[in-house]
Amino acid sequence: MHRDWNLDTYVGALVEAIHAIRDITASPHVNLHGACSGAMTMSALMGYCAARGEKLVHAATLMVSVFGLDAQSQLGLFATPEALDAARQGSQARGVLDGEELGRVFAWLRPNDLVWNYWVNNYLLGNAPPAFDILYWNNDTTRLPAGLHGQLLDMLSLNQLATPGALRVLGEPIDLSAVDCDKYVLAGMTDHITPWKGVFRSVRAFGGKTEFVLSSSGHVQSLINPPGNAKAKFYLNDAQTADPETWLDGAAVTQASWWEHWGQWLKTRSGPLGDAPSRAGSERHASRGDAPGRYVSEA
Repeated sequence: MHRDWNLDTYVGALVEAIHAIRDITASPHVNLHGACSGAMTMSALMGYCAARGEKLVHAATLMVSVFGLDAQSQLGLFATPEALDAARQGSQARGVLDGEELGRVFAWLRPNDLVWNYWVNNYLLGNAPPAFDILYWNNDTTRLPAGLHGQLLDMLSLNQLATPGALRVLGEPIDLSAVDCDKYVLAGMTDHITPWKGVFRSVRAFGGKTEFVLSSSGHVQSLINPPGNAKAKFYLNDAQTADPETWLDGAAVTQASWWEHWGQWLKTRSGPLGDAPSRAGSERHASRGDAPGRYVSEA
């Protein structure tokens, strides 16, 4: 991982990947799906495509992602200029922001549940941690190169992604109001990292039609929400309003997983089913090996 990799690096890689997918599948465009900072990167990609007049994305799903720091959120309270400078200098000195360090920041946003709960149960009482699938998700951390980390801090603190012309990607000024493909946006009602009201306000920067869905769970639990969970529910409201509380007051609640609702939404925006290809890749993009790839087991 190169310390100077930044948003241009990742958007450029996404563009390259989309062109490869189009060549292999013979599809003129793709449906994209991204979460948290991945959804920010995906939004930057769509803004770049809109600026160049390229129709590469047919529909997009964005999950638990905000484009700016909300002063009323817990994360926003910690985002002082001094704290942001210290974070930027720390990753620059090491070349990367370590995934475990990022995980600790998020844990301290909910210390009773994510810090002291385990301190008491595991250390003081000597009990083994309870079996909980979310813990495995949280342990799968991702490092950020220093260049991208610093740029994400600027994007969030200055609200660059949602401000037309404030951010340039691969030389192009980004204006999300020009992104007119259909979008499915998920937020979590108890999300402590990307508060749902911040998600609601952020995605209003997009043009086109947006389906906003509010899950009753938190940041990770909203994503891992398979059908069959009796506690799962989500909120929908087609009314056009700029106020998240007004939206919620008029929303209808469905006692089920949002996965099924999203599946129907995506199905209507996908092409007809076809036979699986007899071999992987194409003449231009030959297969390099079986899934999941060598990089999974390489250090």
